[in-house]
Amino acid sequence: MQDQAVAYGKGSSRFDENKRAVTEKYMGPLVKTVMTRCIHCTRCVRFAEEVAGVEEIGALYRGENMQITSYLEQAVTSEMSGNIIDLCPVGALTSKPTAFNARSWELKRTDGIDVMDAVGANIVVGTRSGAVVRVQPRLNDDVNEEWISDKARFAADGLKERRLDRPWVRVNGTLQAATWAQAFGAIKAAAAGLAGDDIGALAGDLCAVEDMVALRDLLTGMGSNRVESRLDGAAYAGPRAHWRLNSTLAGLETADVILLLGSNPRVDAPLVNLRLRKAVKKRGATLFRIGAADDLTFQVRDLGDDLALLAHLPADVLAAIEAAERPAIIIGSRNAGAAVLAAAHALSGLFVKDGWNGFNILHTAASRVGALEIGFVGKGLADFVQHAPKLLFLAGVDEIDLAPFAQSFTVYIGSHGDRGAAAADIILPGAAWAEKPGIWVNMEGRVQHSLRATFPPGDAREDWTIFRALGETLGITLPYDDNGQLAARIAGEWPQLAQDGIVPATWEAAALAADAPAGPTVPAATDFYSSNAIARSSPTMRACVAEIVHGTAPAALEAAE
Repeated sequence: MQDQAVAYGKGSSRFDENKRAVTEKYMGPLVKTVMTRCIHCTRCVRFAEEVAGVEEIGALYRGENMQITSYLEQAVTSEMSGNIIDLCPVGALTSKPTAFNARSWELKRTDGIDVMDAVGANIVVGTRSGAVVRVQPRLNDDVNEEWISDKARFAADGLKERRLDRPWVRVNGTLQAATWAQAFGAIKAAAAGLAGDDIGALAGDLCAVEDMVALRDLLTGMGSNRVESRLDGAAYAGPRAHWRLNSTLAGLETADVILLLGSNPRVDAPLVNLRLRKAVKKRGATLFRIGAADDLTFQVRDLGDDLALLAHLPADVLAAIEAAERPAIIIGSRNAGAAVLAAAHALSGLFVKDGWNGFNILHTAASRVGALEIGFVGKGLADFVQHAPKLLFLAGVDEIDLAPFAQSFTVYIGSHGDRGAAAADIILPGAAWAEKPGIWVNMEGRVQHSLRATFPPGDAREDWTIFRALGETLGITLPYDDNGQLAARIAGEWPQLAQDGIVPATWEAAALAADAPAGPTVPAATDFYSSNAIARSSPTMRACVAEIVHGTAPAALEAAE
C-alpha cells in the first residue's frame, strides 16, 4: 500500500506538524512495548497502583511529550503484570513471549482451568498447529474476575520443553528408552508378591481428579489403600469444611477482620491477595499476620513469626475478632500441621457464625481439594517417609525430597522430565493439563471442568488411560474404557463432582488433640515462578527468575541467549 501511494499518490501533505514518535520502554521479560501507539489512557498505571498495588508504572513529561514507562525502565515485579496487556486498548503493551507468533484469528480457543495454583482461574487456551500459543483470562466474577497471574498466562511455553514422550526403564542404574509393554512388564515383575502397605502412591500438585481416581482404583485392585496427596505435610482431614476456603474467594472481600497464618498469598495465590487487598483498601478490613513480614501491597499488622502466637493471641487481637461481624482466619496449607489445626479449631467458634464461615485453608496445589474429595489421603507424608513402600507410584510428584524412597521401586507418571523422573526406576509419559479434559476443584471447593486444547506429544497418554492399561497387564480390570464411563464412575461415588459449582459444606466443630504449636512458620519452598515442573521448564519463567528474583541485568540475559 505504501509503494502504491508513493507511485501514484500525492507527493505532499497538508499536515505540517511533525509526527509524534516515542522510543520503546523496557518493562521486563513479559511485556513488550510499542509506545508510539500509546494514547495516555493510563489504564496500565491505574491497574498497577489500584489493583496490583505495585507502583512501578507511571508517566514522564507533560502534554504531547508525555510518556508511559516503568520505574527507571526496570522490569515490573508484580506477579499480575501481564494483565496490563489485556487492559491496553491500542496494543502499546503486548505479550513479549508471543509477539508476532500468530494472528489472533488463527488460534483455536478452548476453555480451560489454570492449574498453576489452587484458585482455579478460568482461562482461554489459544492453540495453533497443536501447540499452545497463548493463555488469556476468561471472565468469572466468583473466581478470578477478569484477571490471571503471570504464571498462568506465560508458563504455557513450558508445555513443549523437557517433555516425556516415551517410556523409560532404568537398567543397571541408567535410564533406557523402552516400549509400553517393556515398561509394564518391569512393573509387573516388581509387583510380584507385593500387596497391602508394600505398595503406595503419591499424587502431585497437577493431577486431575480422573487421574487420581484411576490410580486409586488400580491400587485397590493390587490390594493396597496406601495413598497420599498432602505432600506439604498438612494434617487436615475429616469433613470438607475443615479443609476448604469456606469464606469463598468473593466472600473474602467482605471480611472485616482477617488473621493470616503462615502464607504469603502473593506467592501462593496472587488472586487471593487481590481479594485481601480489596478488603483492606476499599472496605477498611484489618489484617493481622503470623508469619514472615512479606510485602503484600497493603497494610498489615504483624504479630510475629511464631506459631505459638495462635494459641496465645494478644488481647486486642482477640477483642477485634470477637467484635467483628465477618472475621476470617486463613491458614497456609504448608503450615497446617496437627498442632496449628488443633489451635485453630479451638478458636473456630470466633470465626464460624450464623450465615458466615470464616475458617479457611489456603491451598497451593491445584489437585489438593479434588484429592481430598475422593479420599486420596492416608496417614500423611511422614508415614510414607518412615515406612517407605517397596513399590511406589509417583503421579506427577516433583515437589518433595525423594531421597527417603531410594530403596523403593518407583514408577513416575508425569509430563515433564523433572525431579520425580530423575529419581524413578520406570517413567511413564503422561499428558499435561492442556492435553486432557479434566475435573479440577479449587480451594473453595468449586468443581470446574477443563477441556482438551491439544494432544500430548509422542507416545504420551492421558494418565488414567495409563493406569487402565497397566491394570490389564497386572490382571486388574478397571471398569471404564473412555472418558464418559470414567465420568459415570466418578459421579456414581462422588455425585458432588458431576457438575460445576460449590457443594455446601456444613461446619462440624472438632476438638483436635495435638501439642501446642511453636516455632517459625514454614516459608514457600520455591519462588513464585518455579513452583511446579511446567513453570520450571518454561523459558519465560526462567527469565523472570533470573531478572526479577535474582536481579540479573537484561543485557546479561540477552548475551547469555
